[in-house]
Amino acid sequence: MAKIKIFEGNFEERLQEQLAPSIKAGFPSPADDYSHESIDFNRDMIAHPESTFYGKVAGDSMTGAGIDDGDIAVIDRSVEASDGDIIVAYINEEFTIKFLDLKHRDEGYIQLLPANDKYQPIRIDSLDDFEVWGVVVWTIKKWK
Repeated sequence: MAKIKIFEGNFEERLQEQLAPSIKAGFPSPADDYSHESIDFNRDMIAHPESTFYGKVAGDSMTGAGIDDGDIAVIDRSVEASDGDIIVAYINEEFTIKFLDLKHRDEGYIQLLPANDKYQPIRIDSLDDFEVWGVVVWTIKKWK
């Protein structure tokens, strides 16, 4: 099961880096077309600094969604979770990262869905200590 360790972010510093505005995934574009802008991660990627946290993913239950062991999830606690969102849930004194499935709400339960067939959905009902802790808005992955 993928678990997550939560870290508070420091969004006061500028994290400005160079940005290539368009990278084609098809045929390469000529080098003459290359230009760059700058991106400030805090300004451009963090909509609500006061409610945004980082979480380090541990486990493989979300690999089908492209979230792997060691990835960093950027979690916004001010975003309202919708059906199908990837969320960080606090359930029975543990954090986990899963898809939120609200389709069974009228039947008295919801589910947290993994993105790996090795794992079963987690059924949540009124007896569980459960909270949608935040919505995953970005992931950061190290490739090498």
